[in-house]
Amino acid sequence: MERFTTTIATSAVAMALLCAVGSEPALAQSLNDAISARAQSGSGQDRLLVDANEIIYNNDNNTIAASGDVQMNYQGRTLQADRVTYDRNTGRVFAEGNARLTDSSGAVVTGDRFELTDDFKNGFINSLRVVQTVEENGRPVTTRFSAPRAERSEGETTVFERGTYTACEPCKDNPERPPLWQVKAARIIHNNSEQTIYYEDASLEILGLPVAYLPYFWTPDPTVKRKTGFLSPRYVYSSSLGIGASIPFFWAIAPNYDLTVTPTILSRQGVLGEVEWRHRLENGAYNIRAAGIFQRDGDAFLSSPYGAGDRDARGSLESTGLFYINERWKWGWDVALLSDKWFLQNYRIRSESLSSLYAKESISTLYLQGQGDRSFFDVRGYYFQGLSTSDWQKQQPVVHPVLDYNKRITPAGIGGEFAIDVNVTSLSREAAQFQSLTSQKGYLFGQYETCAVYDPESCLVRGISGSMSRASVNLSWRREFIDPIGQVWTPFTYFRADSFWIAPDFNGYPNIELSNFIGGDDDFLFRAMPAVGLEYRFPFVADIGTSGTQIIEPIAQIVARPNETRIGHLPNEDAQSLVFEDSSLFDWDKFSGYDRAEGGVRANLGLQYTVTGAEGFYANLLFGQSFQVAGRNSFRQGDLANVGPASGLESRASDYVGRFQLKPNNNFSFVTRARFDQEDFSLNRFEAGVTANFDPYLPISASLTYARYAAQPEIGFNHRREGLQASARWNITPNWYVSGSVLLDLDRYLLARDLYAAQYAVDPVNAVYNRTDSAYVSSLGLGIGYIDECTTFSVNYSVAPRDTAITSGESERNHTVLLRLELRTLGEVTLNQNLGNEAGQEGVAAQ
Repeated sequence: MERFTTTIATSAVAMALLCAVGSEPALAQSLNDAISARAQSGSGQDRLLVDANEIIYNNDNNTIAASGDVQMNYQGRTLQADRVTYDRNTGRVFAEGNARLTDSSGAVVTGDRFELTDDFKNGFINSLRVVQTVEENGRPVTTRFSAPRAERSEGETTVFERGTYTACEPCKDNPERPPLWQVKAARIIHNNSEQTIYYEDASLEILGLPVAYLPYFWTPDPTVKRKTGFLSPRYVYSSSLGIGASIPFFWAIAPNYDLTVTPTILSRQGVLGEVEWRHRLENGAYNIRAAGIFQRDGDAFLSSPYGAGDRDARGSLESTGLFYINERWKWGWDVALLSDKWFLQNYRIRSESLSSLYAKESISTLYLQGQGDRSFFDVRGYYFQGLSTSDWQKQQPVVHPVLDYNKRITPAGIGGEFAIDVNVTSLSREAAQFQSLTSQKGYLFGQYETCAVYDPESCLVRGISGSMSRASVNLSWRREFIDPIGQVWTPFTYFRADSFWIAPDFNGYPNIELSNFIGGDDDFLFRAMPAVGLEYRFPFVADIGTSGTQIIEPIAQIVARPNETRIGHLPNEDAQSLVFEDSSLFDWDKFSGYDRAEGGVRANLGLQYTVTGAEGFYANLLFGQSFQVAGRNSFRQGDLANVGPASGLESRASDYVGRFQLKPNNNFSFVTRARFDQEDFSLNRFEAGVTANFDPYLPISASLTYARYAAQPEIGFNHRREGLQASARWNITPNWYVSGSVLLDLDRYLLARDLYAAQYAVDPVNAVYNRTDSAYVSSLGLGIGYIDECTTFSVNYSVAPRDTAITSGESERNHTVLLRLELRTLGEVTLNQNLGNEAGQEGVAAQ
């Protein structure tokens, strides 16, 4: 019999089947009339679509049966089975043989036998299995329900008797094997309208073994992104906090804003309260986070100025926001207010303002940013709060603000590229920040490091007290010409103008010592730096077969400028990081910021060799040197921070710099760079790094980095620095992995053991450092984990340095174990535990 399809506007399956077999003309005509009448008032989804190989009408039993790949569609639901029978007496639909029901949400229900009403909303299902795929955090998640028998009510609620739930795929080789985890319950009730799953008399099984029992609980169904209710608990154990637990409560007040309240009960300190408000608007979003506690046992922490043990109330208030003005402009903030510098660490508070790139600190900022096709604008203010015991807040700058603007233009007539760069910086601090160049260190209030002797020969000024503002404009032009024989000529010119307004504060200690380095109470200063230059390249290209080329390229550059002025009479806030290496060899101005402006006539020479080949092969070699041709060498004379000396550029002929990079294929890369002394070719700076991915031969990826820097006593590094960092990850199976990393300090100097720590704090003249012979494990990380479609599990052990009291003369280390278990769609549990006594941590007292 040929396949056929019939569409009707009623939910009566009997009429549809009767029409399909070509019944009496009168009955068929009356059905057509009914279809027309319903079609005028019903939607397209109210029509039933029936598709089957054979349909049998039984007038005696008043039933209609369809068999052979039956498919029925009604109101977004699709019923498929080998055979479907409709009983006109009861209005029930019976589906048997590979029965499958797909609802409008995409959930697929399978079973041995369905007994449903004619709209598919109500009924019973034997040997039920429900499979539904949703997206969670950008990844598809498939959930599975099963039960010997289930009842479906109004298409909204499904009750699974003796049901199971899991997000794990069944074993392909042995489907009867229990999944990695599943929830078994006497009854599982899935309410579609509430988007909630209720579990009664439930147990959690892992690998078929029950590990937890809950008489009653509920979770949002997998389609829910946000829903009011309790979140996964968090457990705390600490000698300073005691034993504790928190159960966050999430309140989805509206589709675009919500509130999370997290009380944490700590056996030693009381109740820690945390609250987070999130609000999404049409053009952006913001949040506000607050945390606070009235701690009960202040003796767990050190007293001021080493801790907050003498405080009763402690807390934090934070907020972040981002708003789009239009497609090119946006503004936002990230602000944190802390009661004390130890609160976040002592109570393990999550914070988006924390930064540990150079130092442990909390950074607050307010910004406005714009992006054009060939332009960029950014203005922002900063407030830095140091979080280490040795940080004195009065020495932290307040930036109000820093502005950057960049514009690229292609000028008509002369061609090339014209650039405009603008920077405006304004900042202030209450106390000057000094750094000693010798072992003769002093301490403010016995705690904050400073100089024992405030002399420009032995002391640096990292930041002045008072205020400093600078406005800088840099106009530049460059154009590239290639002559007939392939030589590349690039003339360029730039003009730089800087205006400084400096108001140093010489009142109070240690500000009074600033007068040894900089004079004047209020100074308005101007500096200009015009320059012209030419860069020359002559690449010699040769083929090495059909798959590669080699290029030998001599490079020469000369920049002519007047001498730099006011060296040492201007503060240096943003140009203290001067690293002379291959990447800066051909920079027009080798200083890292605007507070310094390189002057004099300088020539830069280099030779570059590059090879490219098949299968991603790449090799590059660069070697060069810089020369002060005429005028004053800006790097020979130091400023308040002594930037320039010990850089490799302070002599007329600079140190040699080089780079070698090798990438034989896409799985391996090696790069090394070095700086060699221009007199005896001794090694002043060396870095080397290797990354390797051994796939598909071995599922291992690894990296190794080595660095060695010679002593630079002129800028405060009195000893050689040498270190080795290694990391690796081995995917043992597609699901299991192990990882590890280690940072070795190969040149570690400690305070001589025969010095009493307290004497060192009072009498820094006698401070003596001795070099250790063995490598010191500065940090270490080991981890093992498991990841699949339904489970994430990991255990990580880490060793990290921690600052102790200054008088100890060295750093101690934290040992931490972090355990994380996530059962997707069900919840997540984390445990972060410090091993051993917490004494020595920031602000924590000995227990």
